[in-house]
Amino acid sequence: MKRNRNRRKRIILLSKNKLFATISIFITSFFAIFILVGVITSLNPDYRVSSNTVKKWTTNVDEVHYLSLFMLENRVFKEALPEDKPPIDVWKVAFELGTNIRVHDVRSLLGRELPGFEMYDRQILIAGEGTDYTNLTVESTPPLDTVLEEREATIPEEKDPTLEPEIEESTGDKKVVFIYNTHNRESFLPYLPKTDNPNDAFHQEVNITKVSERLAQDLERNGIGSQVDNTDIGSILVENDWDYSSHSYRASKDVVEAAMADNQDINYVFDLHRDSMRKDITTKEINGKSYAKLMFVIGGNNPNYEKNYQLAAKLHEKIEEKYPGLSRGVEMYDGPGRNGIYNQDVSDNALTVEFGGVDNTMEELFNTSEAFAEIFSELYWDAEKVDAE
Repeated sequence: MKRNRNRRKRIILLSKNKLFATISIFITSFFAIFILVGVITSLNPDYRVSSNTVKKWTTNVDEVHYLSLFMLENRVFKEALPEDKPPIDVWKVAFELGTNIRVHDVRSLLGRELPGFEMYDRQILIAGEGTDYTNLTVESTPPLDTVLEEREATIPEEKDPTLEPEIEESTGDKKVVFIYNTHNRESFLPYLPKTDNPNDAFHQEVNITKVSERLAQDLERNGIGSQVDNTDIGSILVENDWDYSSHSYRASKDVVEAAMADNQDINYVFDLHRDSMRKDITTKEINGKSYAKLMFVIGGNNPNYEKNYQLAAKLHEKIEEKYPGLSRGVEMYDGPGRNGIYNQDVSDNALTVEFGGVDNTMEELFNTSEAFAEIFSELYWDAEKVDAE
């Protein structure tokens, strides 16, 4: 009997100790969470874990790993797991998250070690014909004085449109597409006889704005009302004593926002640029006709970049169907040292489009303008029919 009583006392004592320990752990954890939250919220914003940091971590995790995690809870997700992809590798995921090094991508290691190698630390969302990390777009960012320097230029011949679309639908008086040029003085070497340096390919009149004007005409011929902005961004930079590479998009954003506030019908916004890559990368011959190739650039630091990417992906797909090889694909720019938004936060249908390169002629650029207008008009009217239904 005494032994039984002693056992009961011990059990009760152990139960009380266990209960006390549990309550102590709960109270300690409760106050620890409050203290931790207080410390985090009182930190300088520069030292907090931002949404961009979390985004950077999660981009290192393959989408297959997410499917594998879902599969642990619901076996239905196993159907979506690609047959050629292995299930989740916990140690690999932990290593990539902890070190920010992707074992399948050497750029994640060398990009922070070799000077200049960070230029390859970009993401190809869709690779067009011949596109890889060695021939992505190159943005020439010379001093503003070089951009504004007066140069001799030859006037390109005006080329009449070769396509005569049958207009069945029209936006009427509505201007639904807004076209502008953040780097409006980007020019083309065939029209600059005194230089062969891509970093000097700038001119006040003979430049990318001629392509914008032609694109607007081609869209109008397809029944889509378009508005072209002719603001000289270089002049705004001079007036405000701003830097060309750092403040061009700040200057052009004011222009875009003013236009959208004035015209509520604007639904698509295109910022046209000229790439600095050479002709072998930026030119494509299709059915005996020479075209300046296109490249769509997405700003990864835009919180809603997925919407812009959807539009770029649709355009690339449709271009590939009718003009194989004309689109170089879709790339994403983001990260430190880059703008990373490119004014694409003004609309879900805002895109940066690279038309050709420094060696392309106006004839090649105009050929591409016609093709792009044709493809975009098909996409536009298809979307209008869906909205109407």
